Amino acid sequence: MCARSRTSSLSSRRRVRPTRPAPSSPSTAASPPAAPSDAAGQRTKIRWRHHDPRSLFRLSFHPHRPASARRAAPDAQPAGKPQRSGADAHRELAEIWRVVDRDRETLAVLLCASGKTFSAGGSFEMVDNLTRSFDERANMWREARDLIFNIINCSKPIVSAVQGAAVGAGLAAALVCDIPIVAKTAKLVDGHVRLGVAAGDHAAIIWPLLCGMAKAKYHLLLNEPVTGEMAEQLGLVALAVDESELQDKALDVATRLADGAPAAIQWTKYTLNNWLRMMGPTFDASLALEMLGFSGPDPQEGLASFRERRPPAFPRKAPF
Repeated sequence: MCARSRTSSLSSRRRVRPTRPAPSSPSTAASPPAAPSDAAGQRTKIRWRHHDPRSLFRLSFHPHRPASARRAAPDAQPAGKPQRSGADAHRELAEIWRVVDRDRETLAVLLCASGKTFSAGGSFEMVDNLTRSFDERANMWREARDLIFNIINCSKPIVSAVQGAAVGAGLAAALVCDIPIVAKTAKLVDGHVRLGVAAGDHAAIIWPLLCGMAKAKYHLLLNEPVTGEMAEQLGLVALAVDESELQDKALDVATRLADGAPAAIQWTKYTLNNWLRMMGPTFDASLALEMLGFSGPDPQEGLASFRERRPPAFPRKAPF
């Protein structure tokens, strides 16, 4: 993820990108240039007090630039293989927005990922733990809810820049952002039903609102991928651009937001997001059913099929 701000820059390692990305959140402040480099350095130290230095994400603030939150890929990441998001990355992706929201000089945020893939979904280990542990499911329920509503309730406008595959929590974060921008060649997939659980982390509240119920059901029930170009046509995202132009375009939009009237932009975001807040009960139901599904046999088969690279063989009889 990447967030940038005019008077400061923030970078932190975390799961903004489940694959090999480094998330950063851009924030831009409309205040005058930050003074001396010493002051900027002190500012950075203060920021680090809010984030564990062992974090997967680094938050950084630079003068005259939007803030950025980007996740770095692990040193041991196999070449050419997308990085899946683990429990730590998922937790940090949910929490980072509170840090951004508290920073008064941050006026806009850019969520992006380094590497060829935006998000590859949750790690096999994390999914396996969810099928085995009530505590893991309870924690995931809270984190998944925090992820969505912390973005919705963050006062700063957030732009997402998506390239490559976007799956899982990364896709949820990208689509709930205020202005999602994707590469035309991006591939958006809500993979919940393919794994064997209900689509519960964002889809029920955002897809029908953006692309209509018929299209939402088609893509969510069939696990049908959406290209970046198609996502723009459906209304899932604001813009689809050539991948070579993605980062520049997203940064330009974030900078324009940061240069605008802060109160007007933040209050407009707040009122528009009341549409999403009204869907809170729907979101809670979908997320609860997703967590219930992890206690059954379907996700175990779904996970095994991913590991063995074969089609899943789910039980032919539903439990009711």
